[in-house]
Amino acid sequence: MKTINGIPQIGFGTWRRRGDEAYRTVLAALEAGYRHIDTAQAYDNEAEVGRALADSGLKPGDVFVTTKVWIDNYDESAFRKSVEESLDKLRRDKVDLLLLHWPGRAGGPAFDDYIGRLAEVHDAGLAAQIGVSNFTRALMDKAAGLLGDRKIAANQVECHVFHQNRLVADYCDKNGIAFTAYSPLAQGKIAGDPVLKAIGEAHGVSEGEIALAFLMAEGHVVIPTSSKPERVKSNLAAADIVLSDDEIGRIRNLDRGERLINPEWAPDWD
Repeated sequence: MKTINGIPQIGFGTWRRRGDEAYRTVLAALEAGYRHIDTAQAYDNEAEVGRALADSGLKPGDVFVTTKVWIDNYDESAFRKSVEESLDKLRRDKVDLLLLHWPGRAGGPAFDDYIGRLAEVHDAGLAAQIGVSNFTRALMDKAAGLLGDRKIAANQVECHVFHQNRLVADYCDKNGIAFTAYSPLAQGKIAGDPVLKAIGEAHGVSEGEIALAFLMAEGHVVIPTSSKPERVKSNLAAADIVLSDDEIGRIRNLDRGERLINPEWAPDWD
C-alpha cells in the first residue's frame, strides 16, 4: 500500500460507527487488509476500536492509527489528559497520528496555546506524528510557524468529487502535508452519478470505487467507511484501479463546491 508521510493512502474511517458496530466493522476492515484506522475522541468509539485492534491479532506496529483531540479538550487542564485517555482506550502507548479535530471555538483557548499543547504531547512521545483537521491555508501557515521544526504531517478535510477543495489540496502538496479526504464518497451522494457510473462500467466496478480511485490518483489519503463487508472490501480494492487522463479530467469537472460538513464553529473556509 502506498503511503504519504508514512500514512497508508487508504484507511478505514469510523465516523458514526459506535458500540458493537464500531467493533465489528473495524475488525472486518482489518481482516480485509486495511492497515490504517481513523477514529476521534468525538466519535465515542475509541474503546471499541482499541478492542478490535487487540482482537485482530495484529501487532501495534502493523496498523497505523489516527485519532483527534476534540475542541472541548483544548484547554490546559484537559488536553494531555484527554490524549492519555484516548491511548488507554486504543490500547496504545502512542498514536501514530494525532490531529486537532477543528480550529478552536471563538472564545475558547488561544490558538497559540492549543498548538503548543499539541507540540507538547508530541514531544512527550504520545504521538509519533501530529497534524490538523479542517484547517484553512492561513491556519496551517500560522500553526507551522508555531510548531517550529515539528512537521504538520496531515490536514484532514472534507473532499469528494463534488467538493475537491483544490486550494487546500494544492497548499498541502506544496508544503509536504498529506491531504486526507474525509467523506470521500460524499455521504452516498455519488450513487447514480452518470459520469462515475459510466467510468465504473468501463472498469467493471461501482461509482464508489471510481470516486476513491480518483482521489488517490490526485495524491490524497482517503478514509471511507461502511458497515457492509462487501463494500469494505471493494473500497480497499479501489487502490488498484488505474484511471486514464481523460477519465480523471471528466471527474475533475464534477467539482461544484458542494460542502456537506459546515458546523457553526467552522473556520472561514478557503
